[in-house]
Amino acid sequence: MRNRSGAWGQLTLLVLSLLGAGIAIYLTTVHYENAPLICSTNGLVDCARVLSSSYSLVPGTTIPISIPGLGWCLVIAVLAILALSVRPERRWIRMAQFAWSLVGIVAVLYLVYAEIVALHTICAWCTALHVIILVIFLISMVQLRQAEPDSELETEEEERKITTKSR
Repeated sequence: MRNRSGAWGQLTLLVLSLLGAGIAIYLTTVHYENAPLICSTNGLVDCARVLSSSYSLVPGTTIPISIPGLGWCLVIAVLAILALSVRPERRWIRMAQFAWSLVGIVAVLYLVYAEIVALHTICAWCTALHVIILVIFLISMVQLRQAEPDSELETEEEERKITTKSR
């Protein structure tokens, strides 16, 4: 039997990952197309300063950090879609979501450190994406704890088939 809260959790992960992807696309567009930056440019929140710093690029490249961020969001979206469509849900999907969200949290910790300690300013858009990644991490952690091992799910499925056939 599918866990209803599990489906809501996966749907929430999907929506959050798509919101994160939208932010990453916007920040990539700002980088490459010189699109207008809708954000404060002075005080504690200074998106322009953060996005023009060396920390806004993948180290050793000219690729904006928003591109790997977009890729990260798309992987979480695919995993959520997979979890919503596979019956019964497999624990390995939730384990993959948790592991991938852990990678995201490590990146967020580095980027928040760079913003606060090195730059002494934050970017509102980056912070929004960081919060989304944190919430995805927390949801994936809860979902992993609620997931039943694959062997138990397979046993339940087998028992249902046997019960259905004997009727």
